[in-house]
Amino acid sequence: MGSVKENMTANKRSDELTAKLEKLKNRLAGLESALIAFSGGVDSTLLLKVAADVLGDKLTAVTAHSEVTPPHDYDEANELAESLGVNYIVIKTDELQDDNFVANPPDRCYHCKNMLFARLTDIAREMKIKWILDGSNFDDISDYRPGSKAAAEFGVISPLKEAGLTKDDIRALSKEMKLPTWDKAASPCLASRVPYGDTITPEKLTRIGRSEEYLRSFAIRELRVRDHGDVARIEIPADKMSLMLDRSKREKIIDKLKSFGYKYVALDLQGFRSGSLNEVLQNKSGRDQ
Repeated sequence: MGSVKENMTANKRSDELTAKLEKLKNRLAGLESALIAFSGGVDSTLLLKVAADVLGDKLTAVTAHSEVTPPHDYDEANELAESLGVNYIVIKTDELQDDNFVANPPDRCYHCKNMLFARLTDIAREMKIKWILDGSNFDDISDYRPGSKAAAEFGVISPLKEAGLTKDDIRALSKEMKLPTWDKAASPCLASRVPYGDTITPEKLTRIGRSEEYLRSFAIRELRVRDHGDVARIEIPADKMSLMLDRSKREKIIDKLKSFGYKYVALDLQGFRSGSLNEVLQNKSGRDQ
């Protein structure tokens, strides 16, 4: 009896997912031309794949590269865009030229997205592209997303959100389509590792990026190195903490992170959790940082 009920539930889930995908395709088909803000993450990759199938050469993907971009994300975005065979542009952005961004207020993401969408608007105008799209999903409605305000101000469309596609939906569809990003860990910008109110500097971004790249060499997929001045606070999943019990590996990690500029290296015993720096905010939540 249990298996019958489980099959019915699975079929219903499959039907709902198919309906959402069709809604997404229909929405994209109604666009004359589109430019996608492409990060190479789970959401924007699925959007790019479906949009490429629907719009063909009427679609252009744009990836922004700057000091706040995790190094591996930029490389993966390039590879994905090439594999999907879409029109592709890489632009350089310099968020550190914006004093509002550098000051690192709780709405830091608004200032970043404001700069990005302004650039994309100029590109779309020059290329006579009708619409700008982003990869926001349905879960983002209940999340703390200052960048959504900038998207609204520039008239950016979020087709995944409009189709009701959640992060779980997107991963499931990505797996069906054999996209390599289906189980990719969230990877927001490096500035999200700096506590609100602490100035964002090139030096901080560099040592955060280098530290996280080094820790990934230990086969840790999900991690953050939170920058607290002289202290690097490492967040890794609980099942990876045994790594730190190995004296040789622990000493290598400490020495390497100190060589990047930290004086102290700490392990957060609460483990990896997206958006931990948002814990200081009152009445707000954020998950993808």
